[in-house]
Amino acid sequence: PLMNDNFGGLAVGGTRITDPRLVFGGAGPVPLEAVIGPVTVSTDIALNNPTGPFNNLGIPGAKSFHLIAPGYGNLSNFPAAANPYAVRVTGNAPNASIVELAVAQIPTFFTLSEIGGNDVLGYATSGGDGSNLITDTATFDFALNTMVGAMVSTGAKGAIANLPNITSLSYFTTVPHNPVPLDAGTAAFLNSASAYGAYNAGIVQAFAFLVANTPMTQEMADAEIAKRTITFAEGEGNAVVIFDESLTDLTQINPALVSMRQATAADLVVLTAASFIGTEAIPGNAQTVNGVAIPLADKWVLTPEEQEEIATATTSYNASISAVASANGLALVDLNSVLVEASTTGINFDDYNLNTDLVFGGLVSLDGVHLTARGYALMANEFLKAIDATFGSNFEASGNMAKAADYPVTFSPLLP
Repeated sequence: PLMNDNFGGLAVGGTRITDPRLVFGGAGPVPLEAVIGPVTVSTDIALNNPTGPFNNLGIPGAKSFHLIAPGYGNLSNFPAAANPYAVRVTGNAPNASIVELAVAQIPTFFTLSEIGGNDVLGYATSGGDGSNLITDTATFDFALNTMVGAMVSTGAKGAIANLPNITSLSYFTTVPHNPVPLDAGTAAFLNSASAYGAYNAGIVQAFAFLVANTPMTQEMADAEIAKRTITFAEGEGNAVVIFDESLTDLTQINPALVSMRQATAADLVVLTAASFIGTEAIPGNAQTVNGVAIPLADKWVLTPEEQEEIATATTSYNASISAVASANGLALVDLNSVLVEASTTGINFDDYNLNTDLVFGGLVSLDGVHLTARGYALMANEFLKAIDATFGSNFEASGNMAKAADYPVTFSPLLP
């Protein structure tokens, strides 16, 4: 978003509300101030907002229904019901919705990019812990139809993009499920009756009780016992321990038998967990290591069940987007296929092959979610190709496509 400086970050009345940008620290992303020292965030949404109007009304963090909500950019509604980035663009019409700001400009053409992305992203980045729910399909459909209806009401043509599977982004694929190194002594202790050995024995007894007294079969019990048995070994590659609410609740049988297990390759550990795993819940107490002695909370991991919820919503949203595009004569941009290609084989862009690896893949930025400038240039070209195909324009044939070399993947910490 447009800022008063290249430090990034936002303030309200001199009080910082978002931190400055990330920079490349040699191995991975680090906060800007860790490299160049403290900075003053000069973009203050209470003091120096530009007045607009703006052609780019993309609002970081906005869900579909936020874009049609009056007052979403009104400072007096912040922080409960307003987005600071929306406050930046509402100008002299603080109660106008984002869509109303767009329609007021009487556009002849518009683009809608990844509407619905944030409707699943918040759930995903919070590990599916329930603090940021997925938008239900009915609400999404209403918001989408309202937006598109408003935009085409003036006779404007447009292009709309579908949604990628966000769990392919490096925010969810960078941290391995098994990053724990252990010496022989620590591994032996963790496996002993003084630690997880007691838990392992307890779940066997609990499932024996369930098999004897409930409809649970021995086959079902054996499968979950295998899933929940926690073991460690000397060396690299030990899996973290996580809480998993999808497991059978055994606490009515034994309160110590909480729903925990070791992560597998099917689990996605979020990027922010990298700096949390291995820390001590009680500083100085080696028996409180997070992810080993203390299971990781739900917010740090997307389990397969939670991933399926995201995939189901994304599929539903994309069906709605396709239907709306067809009904309104819009160009449909298939960003879903682009990310599939980038996350598997990599995708060619001029002399570069971009993939979803953090930092070095070239497509995804340092936060692991949003794209680099080069990544967005690639996506812009996909819009231009779709517009050519739908409306008979000639962006591609005339050579008016974005060039990869013109768009960097990182920016210097010293950028003024």
